[in-house]
Amino acid sequence: MTAGFSLLILVIVLSACAPSSAPGASSGQPGQPSAPTRPLSILVGREPDTLSQKPLGQAQTTAATSRRLFNAGLTLSDAQGVSQPYLAESVPQLNSATWRVNPDGHMETTYRLRPNLTWHDGSPLTPDDFVFSWRLYSVPDFGQTSSTPINSIEEVTATDPQTILIRWKLPFPLAGTLGSGAGSDFPPIPQHILGAVFEQLKSGAIAPDALAGQPYWTTEFVGAGPYKLARWDPGIELDGLAFDAHVRGRPKIDRVKVGFSTDQNASLARMLAGEVDYASDAAIGGQQAITLKQSWGPNGGSILVKLDYFRSAVAQLRAEQAIPAAIMDVRVRQALANSLDKQALRDGLDDLFQQGYVLADGPYIPPDSPYYAQVDRAITKYPYDPQRAAQLLSDAGLTRGGDGFYQSAAEGHLKWDIKTSGSVDNEREISILASVWRQAGFDFQQSTLPAALAQDGQARSTFPTFYTMGTTVGERMLSGMNTPNIPRPENRFAGSNRGGWSNPEFDRLSETLGKTIEPDQRVQIIAQLTALFSRDVVAIPLYFYGNPVAATSAVVGAAPVPQPTTFEWNVQEWTLAR
Repeated sequence: MTAGFSLLILVIVLSACAPSSAPGASSGQPGQPSAPTRPLSILVGREPDTLSQKPLGQAQTTAATSRRLFNAGLTLSDAQGVSQPYLAESVPQLNSATWRVNPDGHMETTYRLRPNLTWHDGSPLTPDDFVFSWRLYSVPDFGQTSSTPINSIEEVTATDPQTILIRWKLPFPLAGTLGSGAGSDFPPIPQHILGAVFEQLKSGAIAPDALAGQPYWTTEFVGAGPYKLARWDPGIELDGLAFDAHVRGRPKIDRVKVGFSTDQNASLARMLAGEVDYASDAAIGGQQAITLKQSWGPNGGSILVKLDYFRSAVAQLRAEQAIPAAIMDVRVRQALANSLDKQALRDGLDDLFQQGYVLADGPYIPPDSPYYAQVDRAITKYPYDPQRAAQLLSDAGLTRGGDGFYQSAAEGHLKWDIKTSGSVDNEREISILASVWRQAGFDFQQSTLPAALAQDGQARSTFPTFYTMGTTVGERMLSGMNTPNIPRPENRFAGSNRGGWSNPEFDRLSETLGKTIEPDQRVQIIAQLTALFSRDVVAIPLYFYGNPVAATSAVVGAAPVPQPTTFEWNVQEWTLAR
């Protein structure tokens, strides 16, 4: 573990010891605006496809900062990583009247909403909006039927004007913390806005695209978060106004402006020029963060990082797309893993590792996880071992040609490709990987997916050999590497299993994990999943990391947080010092 990472963990632990606001506490009351303040200027790394907490289609994304600014869920993860009531009055407790588990595995959870909740447009927010949400996301054409928690819900009903009853067809471990983080997204959807259009869809009068294309999802979004959308200039910025009736109190900053920048150096220039207060969602990269720290000095601002992501080189395992076909042989993938000198990767990205990046031995579960020791014992590890790699390649029938590169009897000279989504750090990364593998005898080329296609599910899944990608950490992403999550035309290329790996035992364990609530049993299954994943080298683990978030000294309230809390969890309490 690097010294930088140790420091990061210390900061997070100290943060976790700090007092947090009590559930529902705030400094202001709905309907009582504070004195006008200047806007909080935010920059995010790309324009969101939608402001919805749960987009219609997994290929669409909502930037985390935008999601937090404009949305509210049943619960909210606080500065200690603990789920607190948000729209709900309380958090359901396992084996109580609010969370019942039946012998057959079916469950019921009950959430009672706080009184007098409203949407941004002033309409009442009621249990019917959660019932409508479940009906909407259950439509197969929208690509969310296999997503959590929708795939586990049997029925959602409103038992009275304040109470939501959720019946589960199988055990779901996050059933009592809906809204607190990845895997638990179950947002309300305003029935008064989309209800009539939805009924047209159900009757066959309109196609699914007509509902998905409603302006509600973009320029006319209505949520219940701290800020309400005032204006969306496509390609330029979002403008949000403080929501007077926000359930945790009116934000102290009256207005937010969210700009978009896919050029991290341009983002850096804007931060240094004082045009931006807060940069998040990959608006800046590691190099830009270091430059900011050096320019700011000890009192000019702060760089916040947490291990949100796992990065790996995903192998193409669809026979019809794999180039060369040799990548389909597990021995070849194991040899590639043994040929990767990760120290060279670390040295080449030293500026990032100084911020707390950590080399990864296994997939998705970061080394600071409380149960990582059990996972670590299950992982098949591939240390840098050229001799072992050479033996594996020989066993697979590959030999070195006169030019020093590997060839096969079936394909001749083998050409390999490593692809990534365009960004400064991503391109540095694949340049290092390609160079190391070329030295090991693999004729690697590099390619980049243009930013315009970065969220195109089909484009992200049709690479020839390897695609380096980052995903959120955790068991949900691990178990999501199953067969149902392979992007295909029939699911509109939704799903995170981009390489198309399919393993029946992994599928069985993934399904079992989704039905298991008891923590120790879950850890055992997670360890088995990582064992299968690493044995087959579905992807070569690279490192765990977090996108740096930059806050100038003017932003008062932004601070380190643990998983799964977002940095903006308490944005309604932030103030501007100047």
